[in-house]
Amino acid sequence: MLALITPLIIVAILGTGIMAGVFYAFSGFVTQGLDRLPGADAARAMRGINVTAVRAPLMLALFGTGLVVLVLLGFAFTGALRGAMWWAVAAGAVYLVGAIGVTSGANVPRNNRLAAAANEAGPLESAWHEFRPGWLGWNHVRTITCAASCVGFAIALVAI
Repeated sequence: MLALITPLIIVAILGTGIMAGVFYAFSGFVTQGLDRLPGADAARAMRGINVTAVRAPLMLALFGTGLVVLVLLGFAFTGALRGAMWWAVAAGAVYLVGAIGVTSGANVPRNNRLAAAANEAGPLESAWHEFRPGWLGWNHVRTITCAASCVGFAIALVAI
């Protein structure tokens, strides 16, 4: 059983780490770079990013990691993770709520409102200024929770 669990935990570490890095990039410099543009142009650029984000590379990392986390949670609740159980449960819960839950419940609805804004400069400028603070705040949450989940799975790997 350990021969299957160890690689799954390593994949969870990599997946949560990749997602922490993606979200960190937006929190650390992408959004601030967009802020250097006029609001309407920033909104258009973010719309383009949002369209290209919903493709295999990001979706596989986000939801593929979620699937691995669910499998590990199943193993945890059967007792197969031994001393790593609570670390894996905590790391998994943090990822599922902080990455997938926040993305679905906070960031995607904001993306959809930005996409629905009229394509003229005034409405786009206004939509950007409504979009950015809440979206970025929730993105910080995703960054921190993915990083914490990555650490939790690393500790779980050592605790097996």
